[in-house]
Amino acid sequence: MKGFELSSFFARAILVAAVLTARADEPVRLHPDNPRYLLWRGAPAVLITAGEHYGAVMNLDFDYARYLDVLKSNRFNLTRVFSGTYREVSGSFNITGNTLAPARGRYVCPWARSETPSVVDGKGKFDLTRWDTTYFDRLKDFLTLAGRRGVVAELVLFCTMYDENVWNASPMNARNNVNGIGKVPRSELYSGHDKALLAIQNALVAKLVTELNHFDNLYFEVCNEPYERGGLTKEWNDLIIAAITDTEAMLPKKHLIAQGFPPSSAPVPGLNRHVSILNFHGAKADAVQLNHSLNRVIALDETGGTDRSDLKYRTEAWKWILAGGAIYDHLDFSFTTDHPDGSARPFAIRHSRRRRAGIAPPASGSERIHGELRLRPDEAGRRDHQRQRCYPPEARRAANAGDRARSFRTWPGVRSLRRRGSVRRAGHGIARRPIQGRMD
Repeated sequence: MKGFELSSFFARAILVAAVLTARADEPVRLHPDNPRYLLWRGAPAVLITAGEHYGAVMNLDFDYARYLDVLKSNRFNLTRVFSGTYREVSGSFNITGNTLAPARGRYVCPWARSETPSVVDGKGKFDLTRWDTTYFDRLKDFLTLAGRRGVVAELVLFCTMYDENVWNASPMNARNNVNGIGKVPRSELYSGHDKALLAIQNALVAKLVTELNHFDNLYFEVCNEPYERGGLTKEWNDLIIAAITDTEAMLPKKHLIAQGFPPSSAPVPGLNRHVSILNFHGAKADAVQLNHSLNRVIALDETGGTDRSDLKYRTEAWKWILAGGAIYDHLDFSFTTDHPDGSARPFAIRHSRRRRAGIAPPASGSERIHGELRLRPDEAGRRDHQRQRCYPPEARRAANAGDRARSFRTWPGVRSLRRRGSVRRAGHGIARRPIQGRMD
């Protein structure tokens, strides 16, 4: 009898261990007790970073291993990366060392090259029916190295074509592929009206989702800034989301889906039920409160270009996290093709006339801001913030004291999240105890 009981005990222990292991292997997901935050590798998490301009994989000259080492050293746990369906060209947005603008012949994307010469870079035109193994090997290596460093990657599938220069360099433009697909103005690229183009886009999504299914440090964004320049339809957006979910329905792992929204004074209407992360660019912390009732993660997915001082972005980060946001991603132009370690000085030219002329890049970047946004989980317990309430006045005072803060000592593992309501709405919609931390 004792032998039977002992065997039963070990069987239950093995089952529990197997369940825990399976959960630990799950991709980053919404926290089951509080879906406004994330759960990753068995621990509650917020994601905070200062990252490069999204070209780490497509730009063959960018040393992403050095870049990821810097993220790890600063305890950043997020990076944003474009899939390669969109690229920029020299001079785009006046960015020096732009990782999204590879040098001639140094651009790689999901589609393979043909033997037909291209007028864009002298290499072969793209064949939208064949995949480039070099690209997929590089993408998988990037995600593997990121995962080893505790970094989650947001893979952005598509991006708005901001002007004719970037559209003329796109593989989806008929002039750049041998398939004759994409004979549309850039305003119709994401409308779904061209069925051949839509089929290529759906096939790409299915390929990426399938190839990357085993990664746990990954979530997808449908399109970067879909509200810019017009033309993207809700129908197209929902079709791309369906392509993700339908593909993953036949695969073992399910990944979160993010969607971009413009800053607004009203909550997001008509949210697709498969969207788990609401991405905002250049938004104020009010966006967190406005969309609180949606029970989704609210992300400041890209910092705005309204200010070039570290102070602006440091205080912005405090405000966003204190308001209950779960993701803060500072776009940092000190990471360049030549300086993947973030040591570039994008503001070496400080003459006011030249800045007004648009020579300076559109946002801040420095090694200093890396340190000020640095995650410090080891210092989380030095003060007891378990009973702290973050009402709006307190949040503003804390954020406005940011000029005295030397590090953004935020603890991503809010263990009290395990109980429903331990991080929840309090007062005027400001999240209660969303972080543990301190300011010097």
